Parts: sequence; structure tokens; C-alpha cells
Amino acid sequence: MWGRLRLAGPGAGILRPVGGSLRAMGTAGASRGRLADKVALVTASTEGIGFAIAQRLAQDGAHVVLSSRKQSNVDRAVAELRAQNLTVSGTVCHVGRAEDRERLVATALERHGGIDILVSNAAVNPFFGSTLDASEDVWNKILQINVTATALLVGLVVPHMEKRGGGSIILVSSIAGFSPFPLWKDEAVKEKMMENLRVQRLGVPSDCAGIVSFLCSPDASYITGETVVVGGGAPSRL
Repeated sequence: MWGRLRLAGPGAGILRPVGGSLRAMGTAGASRGRLADKVALVTASTEGIGFAIAQRLAQDGAHVVLSSRKQSNVDRAVAELRAQNLTVSGTVCHVGRAEDRERLVATALERHGGIDILVSNAAVNPFFGSTLDASEDVWNKILQINVTATALLVGLVVPHMEKRGGGSIILVSSIAGFSPFPLWKDEAVKEKMMENLRVQRLGVPSDCAGIVSFLCSPDASYITGETVVVGGGAPSRL
């Protein structure tokens, strides 16, 4: 049986479960949160969408291990969430480095004895412009971080999820994969983009957090192989 792969994007984003169910999430401890006693890894989780997701998972009862490429960012984010009485810890992890991926998994195992949830939020976008103008180095970096590193991290966590009877894996992406949109430098371009949104506002990180928590919970145990778009009604079909 395979686990759930999902994508969650920023106010314009995607969540996708792939494959069969790889989890058996009970209701014990539901009064303490629907993710009570679950252990979650969240990459690139010291700011933005990753931070909002980590915060929400912890609020819903999970033990969350945050990560970032810089120790100072990890320390700051962990301190902020612990000040909210949330159960979090953190470690440095550059997902493009094998030793960092292994340390992230080992940290969760050492501190909490297992892994139930992986939210892969780390990604890069090193180039702006026509894809035809992107160099080989740009393509290699995008594929290494956004595809290869994610797949290898999934490979590390799945055996530990299987030992616990199942788990949830969520990959973070952007609605730009369906409908490319420009970055804006002035309000005129921003207003033009807003015309494509049925919800007349731009998304914020917290817009993604609740749906991620839901998809990791027993309430979503029969959802898999789907794409869930968090995009304010923007066009999101190929």
C-alpha cells in the first residue's frame, strides 16, 4: 500500500493525495486535537506557508519538527511557537543534501520515536522569465530540489510510517503549474490578477494551513489521489 502525496500551494496552491491509503489514524486523543500525538516533519517551515502549516499542525496536537537551511531561522521559529505553548522542535535541513535529510528524519525518531506526517514545503525558483531562456544549471537546480530531493525524503520516511500503521505525505507546490502568472511590481498588475480570483483577495499562508491539517487527519482517511487547489477560485485545470 502507498501513502498519500498531496500538494498545497500558497493562496494559489495545490494539494494532491496520490496512491492508496498508507495510514491507520485512530481517534484516540481527539479531545486534545485531531492530530494528537502524531509526529510531523515540515520542511522550509520557519516562515510563510511552511510556518503557518507547522503552527496549525501543532495547534491540532501534533509534535512538529521544523526545519530550515539556517539555524538562526530555526531557533526563531521554534521560540515563537513554543511561546504559544505548542510542542515543536527544529533542526537545520537543506533538502538538497543527503546528510541533512537523514538528520531531519533521525531527529524526529530520536525525539518522538516515529513519523506520521511529512509536509514537503521546500522548493526553489531560481529563474524568472521564459522557460526557453533557462540554462541547464537552472533546470538541474529546480529538478534537484523540487523533484529529486523530495522523492528521496519520501523514501526515507515511508518505512517509519509503515511501522506505525500508516502516515500522510503532503507536497507543496503552486497553482502556477496549472496557470502561470506574472510577478507584479505595481498595483495595476496586482489588480489585473485579482480579476481572475473569485475570492477577491490574495491568499495568505494561513489559507493553506487548515486544509493541510484536515488532509493529515482521520477525517480525510478516504481521500487519496486527488488534487486540492487553494487558489481563491483562480483557473486551475490543465
